Amino acid sequence: MGTDHAFAELGLAPDATEREVKAAWRRLASQWHPDRNASAGASARMQRINQAFDEIRRAGFHAAATADVDTPGATPDHAPDGFDDDQPGTASGAAGTERRRRPLRRKLRMTLEEAAAGCIKVVQGRFTDTCAACAGAGHQVLGGNCARCGGSGAMPKRAFFGWPTGATECEACLGGGIARQPCAACSGRGKTAPRGYKIKVRIPHGVRDGDLLHVDGSRVGAEGPPADLEIRVEVAEHAFFRLDDDGTIRCEMPVDGFAWIANRQIQVPTVAGFHTLRLSRDRLTYRLEGEGFPVQRRGPRGDHLVTLVPIFPQQLSTDQQILLDQLSATGSGAGGEALDERLRAWNRGLRAWERSL
Repeated sequence: MGTDHAFAELGLAPDATEREVKAAWRRLASQWHPDRNASAGASARMQRINQAFDEIRRAGFHAAATADVDTPGATPDHAPDGFDDDQPGTASGAAGTERRRRPLRRKLRMTLEEAAAGCIKVVQGRFTDTCAACAGAGHQVLGGNCARCGGSGAMPKRAFFGWPTGATECEACLGGGIARQPCAACSGRGKTAPRGYKIKVRIPHGVRDGDLLHVDGSRVGAEGPPADLEIRVEVAEHAFFRLDDDGTIRCEMPVDGFAWIANRQIQVPTVAGFHTLRLSRDRLTYRLEGEGFPVQRRGPRGDHLVTLVPIFPQQLSTDQQILLDQLSATGSGAGGEALDERLRAWNRGLRAWERSL
């Protein structure tokens, strides 16, 4: 419970002093303790009163009204590599009733290929739950005056030679003056022993980095978590691909320059695997329709754009130089005139320009 709720449970204003808080606790505990009150709801009310007092005490008197204290509940103990720790849930209600828990929050990392095709991921972790016997307080109220302080809630402080120098809060009753004992069910911790969970989560195709997926914890069986899961998707940056908002995947790929000139076939990587592509020496950009990323979650896939960067050797071998010389020679006809019309037109223009000088 929050601090505002705790003050309300004790019937106090949020700016109540320490003395007022302890006085209200003693009064309500004396009224609702099961040894003194035989009503059916006395035990549950006593647990709430006890929990409210501890909440205010932990937050600090006077400043408790503005303190931001999490509600106790399912708290993470350990998470495996690749996952972030769970976040706290909401505690079990008093007298064995269970309220709706806040979801456990996880981060799930995956590759761009997994996000494009969809996958099944195993989510596992550990959590601790609130002790139902003591409602997370760690102790149970016995009733009557505290044996150590006689019900005053304070113990005298003594200096050297036994001279009294004031009083300090009684550790046995935490200043409440009413006898209590550590909870036997949780050994005073207020939480149960850690328990693990492991479930398989089906990730739909087309999820993006930052998407939030919800898993209903009530449908995953006994091995699942005690609450729903909120999974934040993290898609790892890819070494080759860049994803656009419209589902287009772009890839800039170096290719052997001689294979490009020769119109050879090459293998182009896509999120679904390799795709065979026939090169054309007059093109450097190719669009592979339907080979990209889903435009929307569970929707059709976009296109894959690959841009080729022809790579030629910086230093030609002797055989390569001979072959290039032979290839260059085939580009001219009789008299050294270029065979290609584009080169002939360029050469005619050069000669006309030269004559005009």
